[in-house]
Amino acid sequence: MKKGKPSLTAELTTFARAAESARLEARRLCHDPLAREFLNAPLRILARSRILAGLVVWWAERLAPGIPGEVLGRTKYIDDCLKTRIDDGIEQLVILGAGYDSRAYRFDGLNHRVKVFEVDHPATQRVKMKRVERLLGHLPDHVVFVPVDFEQEKLHDKLFQEGYDRNKKTFYIWEGVTYYLTAKAVDETLAFVVENSGTGSSIIFDYAFQKVIKGAADVEQVNRMLKAWERVGAPLTADEHFIFGVKEGTIQEFLSARGFCQIENVNGDSFKTAYFKDMKQSADVSHICGFVQATIRPRG
Repeated sequence: MKKGKPSLTAELTTFARAAESARLEARRLCHDPLAREFLNAPLRILARSRILAGLVVWWAERLAPGIPGEVLGRTKYIDDCLKTRIDDGIEQLVILGAGYDSRAYRFDGLNHRVKVFEVDHPATQRVKMKRVERLLGHLPDHVVFVPVDFEQEKLHDKLFQEGYDRNKKTFYIWEGVTYYLTAKAVDETLAFVVENSGTGSSIIFDYAFQKVIKGAADVEQVNRMLKAWERVGAPLTADEHFIFGVKEGTIQEFLSARGFCQIENVNGDSFKTAYFKDMKQSADVSHICGFVQATIRPRG
């Protein structure tokens, strides 16, 4: 992200959801009918055409094989998990690095029942709020916007200022964020979740494999896409390059040491088996990230 500018990666992942949602129902993996409305004007125009949107995704797949499939699989996985958590009776939802996430507006089970805190960088959040108002005509009462620069400010201070209740059953969604943060920022965020959430609270997030950060061949899937966007006039700074990762196969140990239990970890192969097996579309899913959900270990 360029200083003071909204996140480009947030726009790109939103476009992937919009393009997938434009597909015929029998052929799409996930459905985010609001995604298109959160895009900037040029991408919104492209997303209105099923053909043009499909061509853009095809191009992205050629640039970085498996990345579009990973983004869509991640969306489906988190959507399914959120549905389960709503049924389990969560009282608060915290979306860390919310970007143009539309779950607060498209899940009926949240409205008037669950207080949603959207946490994001101020630059991206300002744009998000304008687009929500354009879409809905107002900012929903059940959504609280919390501007936080994770590398400069403390989540603790900002959330409590906005009415967060540490005693309520809370679900945290941390999608597409951890790999852009320092290890210290990741640890501080996980510590906050463990120390300030009610009984039965849980988290879901994705993380890069450490081999990607250290320059293994798989990282080219990411770098090829970023370089392509630089060439078309949207240069990225180091703020949107991967810097944090967890060694593959160690996420259970990593989270257990930080106060979590009931840890479920999946990867790209899991998505291919669960979501793409019967889909009439490419099943290529990258292997640069893992996806994990975990419950906060009961105190005492």
